[in-house]
Amino acid sequence: MASDRAGGVQSLERAFDLLERMADAGGEVGLSELSASSGLPLPTIHRLMRTLVDCGYVRQQPNRRYALGPRLIRLGESSARLLGTWARPYLAELVEATGETANMALLDGDEVVYVAQVPSRHSMRMFTEVGRRVLPHSTGVGKALLAHVPPQEVRALLARTGMPAATERTIVDPDAFLAELEHIRAQGYAVDDNEQEVGVRCLAVTVPDSPTAAAISISGPAGRVTEAATEKIVPVLQGVARQLSAALASNGAA
Repeated sequence: MASDRAGGVQSLERAFDLLERMADAGGEVGLSELSASSGLPLPTIHRLMRTLVDCGYVRQQPNRRYALGPRLIRLGESSARLLGTWARPYLAELVEATGETANMALLDGDEVVYVAQVPSRHSMRMFTEVGRRVLPHSTGVGKALLAHVPPQEVRALLARTGMPAATERTIVDPDAFLAELEHIRAQGYAVDDNEQEVGVRCLAVTVPDSPTAAAISISGPAGRVTEAATEKIVPVLQGVARQLSAALASNGAA
């Protein structure tokens, strides 16, 4: 019985590893590519992939390559909601430390989706509905996330979205935006300075080693989120991001 259980666990580990490798490769791969990257023999990969196809988590394309299947969408959406739930205590810590509204967002396709928020206690505060989708080029969380995406992929995304201006401060030139991302990588945080909404400033950082690319931020009136306040808030943001990263990495293990 023990060997059967061990074999079953190994098969699960291998199947999930293949799914993650497919995601890293853009969602579609051939068996030979999976064999080369995973080190598993082709017969083993073929057996695992047939099981994943039968379950709907992978589909075989007409060109004989394999693509991630539609059943993963429901799992991903549920996981994203849970990620927001897990993040709420850390966002609450941000609100307590900074006094401003705290958010968590993910990059979903060409858009940023907000998955969690804890509002400020101030009467004048920012509010973003959980589930809201916005284009990333005009938001702090979007900039923070795109700063870790290869430049050619960022250019392709910007070409698809068209970079519409949300305010007169929105960056609408791809070269200027890529230069902004380089600056973000150097300083370790992103700023939305009246670029999504006039009168609002947002500071954002990514969550290191998150299972899916995620960013947390604080947002508030430009009169409160000043340059002087930024110097105090950014280290708090970065510290909370590290705490959240460690919590996610623990996988809830007892």
